[in-house]
Amino acid sequence: MNFHFASCNEMFGSADARGLAAQCRTLREAGYEGIEIAPFTLSDSPSLLSAGARRECRDAITAEGMRFVGLHWLMVSSEGLHVTAPDAALRARGWERIRELVDLCADLGDGGVMVFGSPKQRGTTGGLKPSEAVEHFVEGLGGAAPHAGDRGVTILVEALPLNQCDVIVNLAEAAGVVARVNHPAVKTMFDTHNAVDETEPHAALIERYWSLIRHVHVNETDGRHPGADGYDFAPVLAVLQRLNYSGWVSVEAFDFAPGAERIARESIAHLKRQGGLA
Repeated sequence: MNFHFASCNEMFGSADARGLAAQCRTLREAGYEGIEIAPFTLSDSPSLLSAGARRECRDAITAEGMRFVGLHWLMVSSEGLHVTAPDAALRARGWERIRELVDLCADLGDGGVMVFGSPKQRGTTGGLKPSEAVEHFVEGLGGAAPHAGDRGVTILVEALPLNQCDVIVNLAEAAGVVARVNHPAVKTMFDTHNAVDETEPHAALIERYWSLIRHVHVNETDGRHPGADGYDFAPVLAVLQRLNYSGWVSVEAFDFAPGAERIARESIAHLKRQGGLA
């Protein structure tokens, strides 16, 4: 079984459609099939991108023989917005932004995913307890889910470690949110970097929550790209292979110092070796 490898694009920096085409070309030549986009790389106000600009970006991806994977880092450019705050009006504006990004995701490609991390926009604020913030998150996500379903987009609840956020801090809690929302457009995902606080082997977690996982991010636990440190990807890739995972294995690096081309080449080579595909 060959995995469908993708990469997040923010290591290349901001880009218009022409720049996005160049990013896709670099990734394709390195061996990737898909590109995952951080909305802030397209515009400071990505939800306001014109229909024409969206078509140009979509066409740029397909013209390079690549597939659009979806969006992540959803609310980085959404200053002042929050989705779990005590203020109901503020929460409503935050969830409206999510619905706008659902439209962006659908316009850029078919069947895209939206990885919902955004720690600063979902962490506790205003004296709320984490459990209270989760209630607000479930309520808002439940309201956004039908629109996502109508547009063919799947929103993925991302577990974040405590050093980033105090709301939905492990895969079990993410799965609990998915179960409570109970909508086919809401699932979860697994991120090797964000699983640093998990107490069970990562492969075991993937197997336990397999039915809910629709996406996988791969990176070192220190934020560097795969192969730059000592994370053992082999058990994770082995369980994905055994379970016939058909989704994306997407590289997400946070340290861009080596340069995008090197990160792309070294990551996919390392993952193929660890997965027995080299």
